[in-house]
Amino acid sequence: MSEFDVIVLGGGAAGLMCAIAAGQRGRRVAILEGSNRIGKKILMSGGGRCNFTNLQCEPSRFISANPRFCISALSRYTQWDFISLVEQHGIAFHEKTDGQLFCDNSSKDILAMLESECRNANVRILTHSEIDTVRSEQHYIVSSNHGTFDAPSLVIATGGLSIPKMGATDYGYRLAKQFRLSVLPTRAGLVPFTFSGAVHELTDRLSGVSLPATVRVDDMAFTQSILFTHRGLSGPAALQASSYWVPGNDIALDLLPSSDARDLLLSAKSAQPGLRLRTLLSEHLPRALVMELQQLIWPQAADKALRDLSDAFIHELAAQLHHWTLRPASTEGYRTAEVTLGGIDTKELSSKTMESKRQQGLYCIGEVVDVTGHLGGFNFQWAWSSGQAAGRVA
Repeated sequence: MSEFDVIVLGGGAAGLMCAIAAGQRGRRVAILEGSNRIGKKILMSGGGRCNFTNLQCEPSRFISANPRFCISALSRYTQWDFISLVEQHGIAFHEKTDGQLFCDNSSKDILAMLESECRNANVRILTHSEIDTVRSEQHYIVSSNHGTFDAPSLVIATGGLSIPKMGATDYGYRLAKQFRLSVLPTRAGLVPFTFSGAVHELTDRLSGVSLPATVRVDDMAFTQSILFTHRGLSGPAALQASSYWVPGNDIALDLLPSSDARDLLLSAKSAQPGLRLRTLLSEHLPRALVMELQQLIWPQAADKALRDLSDAFIHELAAQLHHWTLRPASTEGYRTAEVTLGGIDTKELSSKTMESKRQQGLYCIGEVVDVTGHLGGFNFQWAWSSGQAAGRVA
């Protein structure tokens, strides 16, 4: 039997950060990772450049049944703390948009940094780890294909269900339930929408067309780019909205978020009365989209000049351009989702230490917990912050 002080199940962002923090305290730490290598999501993120945090990392950018839960961890290990670590390792980075920080070179730089920190903290990392059983006696006893491990502290850092081809499973949720922790229903987040029927046919025809737009779901609105695909609607604004969407509900698209469509149309009618509507709108929207909207919204005015359109018609058209209502059939699900919403109920955990309130020595961190960030580096920051919170005390 191998004896440690802390056993971390999962070698992703949260698990690595937790192991580093615990190892730096002199704790004997083992990471058991099920796949063939650690940090797979780190490597694939940000198009291979890892959007490792966000300058605007605030609690309002996170979704949870308990919105205040994340405040403690985020305030005690901030984006600035992680940025400082990145700078210490000489990793070049840049701000892309909206506070998103990316490596100049490669995601491999972030993983190499974490691996270096693990080595310096004497963390033992075992990949290809298959867990047979976990039981709690005086300590936690983990039986695996690498042998049996014993430690007073066990950390569940197994991630969520997103991108199963990378090895994602529900193991963390099952283990939490084994120790009588409540697990809230899960669903895919930051994921493209899919449509059926005529709308699916429309998005298929528009596949590859992108534009800046606002996607609204109930009271939440996100203004970034959208991308029509052969399955439906993607792009940052759509992904953001998907985390708030409930099946059966509508979404609304504002196709001209930075303009007043009514003023635009009325001004053009006055200045260029002979102009056709599709010609005018093609100056502000992709022409392929304009032609689809013409068939969908104003077929009766397809060949009319602006002078022939009533002000009432223009007002109605402007409203539709700012509020094009669509009802998704579903999303692409966990297959392409960037995150998993829901998970281990935060009411079961200490917000300061991430330790279970009912199971001493058991910690839950990262995506497996019911805290999900917006797109743009927020989920990595939650991994760093929650990992530090547990690693400082486990």
